[in-house]
Amino acid sequence: MSTGPIQAKIEECLNRELTPNMLEIVNESYMHGVPKNSETHFKVLVVSEKFNGLSLIQRHRIVNNHLKEELKTEFPHALSIVAKIPTEVDGEYKLEPSPNCRGGFGK
Repeated sequence: MSTGPIQAKIEECLNRELTPNMLEIVNESYMHGVPKNSETHFKVLVVSEKFNGLSLIQRHRIVNNHLKEELKTEFPHALSIVAKIPTEVDGEYKLEPSPNCRGGFGK
């Protein structure tokens, strides 16, 4: 699957702002009731030294704040964030697959 413009901006922003040891961005839009090639649902794994000493909520806020500035008019509908420091992962760490979309409202 090719990288779309929003995913590319997410990658560029997080690489620039957080200089991650590991970065994985998954466009999960295809799992939802959106048009083909949409960029509405993302899952992000970012491992960075810049998260040292920060709580999980602080890490998430940093990621969200950087992306909100970068994607002012194109912010995705859903953004799942896994934010870790290098000592919390090994070199083989991978994102867990998300569950299938239930169509909203628990359907």
